[in-house]
Amino acid sequence: MSGIGQMEVGETLPVIQLEPVSRLDLIKYAGASGDFNPIHTIDAEAEHAGLPGIIAHGMWTMGNLAKLFTPYLGEGFIETYSIRFKGMVFLGDVVSLEAKLKEKDSEKQIFDVEAVNQDGKKVLAGSLAFAVLKNQPPAAQGS
Repeated sequence: MSGIGQMEVGETLPVIQLEPVSRLDLIKYAGASGDFNPIHTIDAEAEHAGLPGIIAHGMWTMGNLAKLFTPYLGEGFIETYSIRFKGMVFLGDVVSLEAKLKEKDSEKQIFDVEAVNQDGKKVLAGSLAFAVLKNQPPAAQGS
């Protein structure tokens, strides 16, 4: 497969496996996003909320999905996401990101996307629209 625009319905992008989720990942994400809910960074607060430990921000997981499409940004851009959170992501979890082409036309490709933990449990699922850029005419040659 030479590019995302040449994909056929049913084909998948290469799976990306993230590094195990670390406390530092979540602290950095809290600072970047402004989401300082302590269930994402403080063990005692997560336990007080009835959780077995701190959990990753759902939007951290969702944001990582963009990594699937980063190699193809010269061909287009992510236009929309539609995501449902299916499960929690805990410290140490290894999340795999997957995308399968569901529909396509000359301007847009629709992918089914999901994130799956090391136990094969979906933690996120949905769809993503990738807008394909029109071909640019070749640059004019100098004399």
